Amino acid sequence: MLKPICVKDHVFYTPKKNGVYITEGYPIGYAARGLDQPDAWKPYKIWQVDLWECPECGNQIYSGSGIHPIRENHHHDFHSMQERLGADQYQVNDC
Repeated sequence: MLKPICVKDHVFYTPKKNGVYITEGYPIGYAARGLDQPDAWKPYKIWQVDLWECPECGNQIYSGSGIHPIRENHHHDFHSMQERLGADQYQVNDC
C-alpha cells in the first residue's frame, strides 16, 4: 500500500504523529459539511488515525484509521473517553 501522496507537490506525505484520536460527527437533520454549521453536528464515533504532512507545502491530512471505531456515542463512557483521549479537539463533520 502506498503512503498518501501530495497531488500538488508530487511527493509522499510523511508521518507526523501516529495514534491521534478524532471524533466523527453526525448531522442533526440537514447540515452543511465542514465548519459552516458546527452546532448542527453531534459527536458519533471516536477513531484512532495518523497525522501525515507534506514535506514540501506542509499540508496535513488524517489517514490510516482502524476498521472499527474506538467508541460510539451509545457507549456509556463515550464522552469521558472522548475527553480523555483528546478526541474532543477535532471533529470531522461529513457523512
